[in-house]
Amino acid sequence: MKLLSFGRNSLGYRIFFAMISLVLLMFVVITAVTYLQSKEQIEDYNTERLARKETQIKKSIDFILQGTSFELITKNVPFIFRDKIFEISGIQGENITFYNLEGNPLISSADRIDNVHQESLTNQTMRALELAQEKRYVEQVPKEGKQLSYSYINTNNFKPIAILQIQYEDSNTFINKELRELIFRLAVVNLIMLCIAIAVAYFLVRYITQTLHAIGENIKGTQLDKRNQKINNVALPSEILTLVNAYNGMIDQMEESAAQLAQSEREAAWREMAKQVAHEIKNPLTPMRLTVQSFERKFDADDPDVDAKIKEYSNTLIQQIDTMSSIASAFSNFADMPAQQSEILDVPKIVHLSLEIFSEHNIHFSQEGEEIYAKFDRTQLIRVVTNLVKNAIQATKTIENPTIAVDVNSQDGEVQITVMDNGIGIIDEHKPRVFEPKFTTKTSGMGLGLAMVKNILETYNGSITFTSEEGKGTVFKVTFPK
Repeated sequence: MKLLSFGRNSLGYRIFFAMISLVLLMFVVITAVTYLQSKEQIEDYNTERLARKETQIKKSIDFILQGTSFELITKNVPFIFRDKIFEISGIQGENITFYNLEGNPLISSADRIDNVHQESLTNQTMRALELAQEKRYVEQVPKEGKQLSYSYINTNNFKPIAILQIQYEDSNTFINKELRELIFRLAVVNLIMLCIAIAVAYFLVRYITQTLHAIGENIKGTQLDKRNQKINNVALPSEILTLVNAYNGMIDQMEESAAQLAQSEREAAWREMAKQVAHEIKNPLTPMRLTVQSFERKFDADDPDVDAKIKEYSNTLIQQIDTMSSIASAFSNFADMPAQQSEILDVPKIVHLSLEIFSEHNIHFSQEGEEIYAKFDRTQLIRVVTNLVKNAIQATKTIENPTIAVDVNSQDGEVQITVMDNGIGIIDEHKPRVFEPKFTTKTSGMGLGLAMVKNILETYNGSITFTSEEGKGTVFKVTFPK
């Protein structure tokens, strides 16, 4: 290896020969696997092709038998297929012959094509057909380069009336030729790739050895955010010693700050957890407040439906209380918030129920079809809808004629919930950050609502997207499997 000018202990020497050895091994393995796989695929293809041809021929025969006026008995087979046998043979491209149940020929497509008289079936063939599974037997005839498939022709009552023989050209010669051509192509490609690999390995090794020292100098000023052990520099290649020494020196400085960094990360994680819990608890509190206000404003003791309305208001409050309870349980167990209890839901019904807690009269609900079912957590689905509608309400506060439209429909096996408003819209600068935790353009709130909506939907293999134009409004589209 004079071209590389590397000693046997150098990194360049080891990398070069490791790459070349790996390339050679890869070529050998790929060639062997490709050969075996190709051979198996070609053989399987021919077997499947014969089965497909036989299936098509039998379908044609069954169709003719169903439409014939002749009695379905063995002696009528030549009359039934007198002309049809040549049509079937011409379409499928294979010679076919009918034999009676004793193995004597009845009619053959080869009689007209090749003018050849068909011989009776041998006892060995008849015996093999009787013992074969599914009453189908394939006989190899290497001398003639053919395969012969035998099977019974049955009536609708599964009574055999004849034996069908299909002559299929054997393709072993073709297979061997294809495999030889494949091996030749692989050998040529492997030789070319080996030359390319040698050239690439040479220049890559040259590049690595020239830049290792520069990397060692740069890494001296790097501060890592995790604790690492020193590298033993015994018997290492000369080129990498500088890099190792620089790394070991950096470890000494890092040990003092590692504990402080870990403590800081734990505190930050707890702060983030506390923020999320606070936001989660605020979500059910808002609907509860709206529900109580709506109940106070609309309550009429003389209303004949007062009992039903009280029950409805109670159910809404209980649902939100259950949500807060699940949040507390999840936080205490260091689990996801809140725990998911999947059930089969009538999505339009749940969405419509979620909208009833809002007192705004500009919220319009529509649905496609009466019932659309999906597997989802009831509380989580309500949270998704209320979060999106709350954002739409806030976006339309300064609009003269605010409109919020909520639509539920299904398409291609998915449920789609669309929340559209004609509010102030989202500026282009903020669009990439809409689903980021803690990002918000409002004066209140912690900016976790849309981020958690996105996490909920991803848990159920769903997604959320939006389109928005500043000054014209925003459309959020939620999709998840039915």
